[in-house]
Amino acid sequence: MTAGSSDDQSPLFRPFTTGPLTLKNRVVMAPMSRYFCPDEIPHDDMVQYYARRARGGVGLIITEATYIGHPSAHSYENVPRFYGEASLAGWKRVVEAVHAEGGRIMPQLWHTGSFREIGMAPDRDVPGFGPSENLNAFENTTHLTKPMSETDIADVIDAYAVAAANAQALGFDGVELHAAHGYLIDTFFWHETNRRNDPWGGPTLAARARFGIEVVKAIRRRVGPDFPLSFRWSQFKQQDYRAKLAQTPRELETLLGPLSDAGVTIFHASTRRFWEAGFRDLSEKTLAGWTREITGKPVIAVGSVGLAGVASTAKTAPGQVNSATVSFADAALDGVERVEALMAAGEFDLIAVGRALLADPDWTDKVREGRLDERIPFEKELLASLY
Repeated sequence: MTAGSSDDQSPLFRPFTTGPLTLKNRVVMAPMSRYFCPDEIPHDDMVQYYARRARGGVGLIITEATYIGHPSAHSYENVPRFYGEASLAGWKRVVEAVHAEGGRIMPQLWHTGSFREIGMAPDRDVPGFGPSENLNAFENTTHLTKPMSETDIADVIDAYAVAAANAQALGFDGVELHAAHGYLIDTFFWHETNRRNDPWGGPTLAARARFGIEVVKAIRRRVGPDFPLSFRWSQFKQQDYRAKLAQTPRELETLLGPLSDAGVTIFHASTRRFWEAGFRDLSEKTLAGWTREITGKPVIAVGSVGLAGVASTAKTAPGQVNSATVSFADAALDGVERVEALMAAGEFDLIAVGRALLADPDWTDKVREGRLDERIPFEKELLASLY
């Protein structure tokens, strides 16, 4: 979009509707953990942080990841939780503030799986959970992941469903499941971390899909058929950027098809570069594009939107684990022409914006109004405060 162009010429600023969810545009605030909740309760600064992005024109906000109500869900400190009277009251204030600014909002529900270690809050005796006994996510040799029992699995599934029902009761416009990047749901999908031979695992991606499917079904039983449910998934893991759940679109269909049938409303295809081909040997279609073709459902694309010159993280030899985390490198600004072109071509329906919106709460309105030269570039120092 060039300066001075009208917003009705851009697919980014057309309204979007799916079921009861209606958005004024196609811009989504990507979920970004900020670590500013020492008591795990949303506070005044968080309320204003989200309200500012809604005021700046964002169509849909997906909150930072928030812990479901199970002691094994936690790992990182200063992350908000989505259970308990005080925390839910704090989230209610966030919802009301965003709605007052004309925005829509979903919480992202999170269980961190093998990123947890013994000694972490809230119950320091609880280890990391996962489908199988593994070293923890970053190869910590002193803390092993606890293979989940049938009771563990049932309890965690129920915790997801309770959290979704609480979101509905608080007035959120839907929920998102964090099922990407090597966290709990994703560890059930991935052959490296799910080595079970019971009905919760198996040699195929279709067999390993069951846990995620059952989470979706449990949520649907609690919230009914219409409450919007977004499902964020990825090929890559934080502990291995080269990992792939599916080697082909046909294999991917065995995961995404049943999830769609179980009740997912929107798929959120997480990539590090939204424009890159999902299966490079077949076509230039993006991972979001393949997700949309396979499921027939609306899709959110994400990855370095509006940023130029994004630094790459260190590479590892084939087969090695890359233990580096995603780098929040400083990044110059880029246009949104590639977003608009791919959206117009039907690759995806919505685009999630992360660092660009973190830097500039008014990014959406500035792009819509053609004020591209007024945007604020991302700098890593911005992570030190919640604005």
